[in-house]
Amino acid sequence: MIKIFYTGLFLITIFIISCSDDASERRYTGILEGTSIQVPALTPGLIIDIPVNTGEYVERNHLLAVIDSTDLTFQREQLLAARDEIFIQMKIAQTNVSRATKDYAYLKTTHERIANLYKSESVTKQQLDDVTNNLQNAQTAVANAKQSLSSLAANQKQIEAQIKSVNKKIADARIIAPANGIITTIYYEEGEAVPQLAPIMEIIDIYELELKIYISETQLASVKYGQDVSVSVDGLDETMDGKIIWISPKAEFTPKTIMTPNTRTSLVYAVKISITNENGVLKHGMPVVVEM
Repeated sequence: MIKIFYTGLFLITIFIISCSDDASERRYTGILEGTSIQVPALTPGLIIDIPVNTGEYVERNHLLAVIDSTDLTFQREQLLAARDEIFIQMKIAQTNVSRATKDYAYLKTTHERIANLYKSESVTKQQLDDVTNNLQNAQTAVANAKQSLSSLAANQKQIEAQIKSVNKKIADARIIAPANGIITTIYYEEGEAVPQLAPIMEIIDIYELELKIYISETQLASVKYGQDVSVSVDGLDETMDGKIIWISPKAEFTPKTIMTPNTRTSLVYAVKISITNENGVLKHGMPVVVEM
């Protein structure tokens, strides 16, 4: 009887250990990572205001910094004045086209009348030649007037494009947040000059967080793209939903920072998981447990 008791106890113990091992094989740890955004200064110049601080949470379109745009404002005023001048010149050119067109129409009618009179020998050849020459000059005048108007119209388009470019630079002098996130680094201070396209600060977008776990080759067949997983965090009673978005196509050695010395030489496959952080509960760098 005692032998049977110990035999049963041994089998129960083995079953519990086996179940515990199976459960542990479906639990993985990882570190949450947000998307790092290097916010560039599209307009170079002197920084006159940075109304945010490191560690502050900002929403999309929140003002991050202001670049001095005084010179750009002066440049826009010059372009606007040039556009007004072009507008006046175009009015004059349009008047010239209209006048030249009327003169050509009048001379064309006159030429037809003189040509008919010449056929009946009512006018001389010299009179016909004179009218013909005037008609040709009028035709040239119409062409020149239209060409001048077209040239002014092209200049107007060029100036309009320059105005749009300057307006964009002035707008870009107000640097705004491209997404919701936390300011992790500010690279410049007020009073410093920032070159064009240089990152002025870094924002970590925490709306969509990702983490990477590592699975063994024997577990690879049990995971797939788009698979839902459960993510738990210390301090939260409820679990959160995650989704597998990437599976490494090749094996690698287990990262030393997450495994014990006994398993460092094991070959594993990296799996990336995405989590939507709608309520902002999760943080960049937070450790979590994934269950599949």
